Amino acid sequence: MPVEAFGVVLLAAVMHAIWNAFLKADGDRLSVVKTMSQAQLLLSVVLLPFVSFPAAASWPLLIASAVVNVGYMLFLVKAYRTGDLSHVYPLARGVAPLLVAGVSMALLDVHLDVPSQLAILLIGLGVTSLSLARGADGLRDWRMVAFAIGSGCFIAAYTLLDGLGARAAGSAHGYMVWLSILTSALIIAAVSWFQRDVRTTISRRTRLVGMGAGLASYFGAWAIIWAMTVAPIPLVSALRETSIVFAVIIGLVVFNESMNLRRLASVASTLLGVAIMKFSR
Repeated sequence: MPVEAFGVVLLAAVMHAIWNAFLKADGDRLSVVKTMSQAQLLLSVVLLPFVSFPAAASWPLLIASAVVNVGYMLFLVKAYRTGDLSHVYPLARGVAPLLVAGVSMALLDVHLDVPSQLAILLIGLGVTSLSLARGADGLRDWRMVAFAIGSGCFIAAYTLLDGLGARAAGSAHGYMVWLSILTSALIIAAVSWFQRDVRTTISRRTRLVGMGAGLASYFGAWAIIWAMTVAPIPLVSALRETSIVFAVIIGLVVFNESMNLRRLASVASTLLGVAIMKFSR
């Protein structure tokens, strides 16, 4: 992986951890997601004159990714309603890079050397095992596990679609802006439908949280889409999930969460995978 792509993906991982911390800090998550999407939609419309229109070959992938992103959001919300964040999030994020690597090698004729495969495996297992940081009791609800793994499948799907779509578009920037417009509009419509029977008043705090999370998520996604045009998609996918390490750090510093041996071992596995990816040739 080119060093500039490596650095950009790590920065995107930090942004991803930040917007999830915003989301965790507010109890009205559906409204936060809606405000995030509104901010992203507005920003994308402003940026439209400054980016290239995606090539025709990329549009089926772009539209499919937008639909899959909505499916991911719906599954994730459902998973959070049936299980704890500390169990759902690592399962969903850890499964994704393993699926991306498997599909890429089996169906897309992507070659990964042994160190790269080992790095992806260590990162995937390290992130997934964080779901055990508080014990296995929370994983006994099969509904939560099913929705979390389903969310991971959606993540893997939109990752592959975006990687292939951005390459076909001729411009990662144009692809990102148009993808955000479609995805944001669909998510706003979906959340509005879910809230149709409830009269909701979004507080000023929730709006600020949503805007901050939206901007962090936007630029993190932009960085990932660009990186997938210059580096192998499975490596970018795996490295992105190091956001969980930054999330653990934020949890320790901001939310006063504890660090136990299980969590430490998971973080160590993830960081070992990152080191192998960085220093292997």
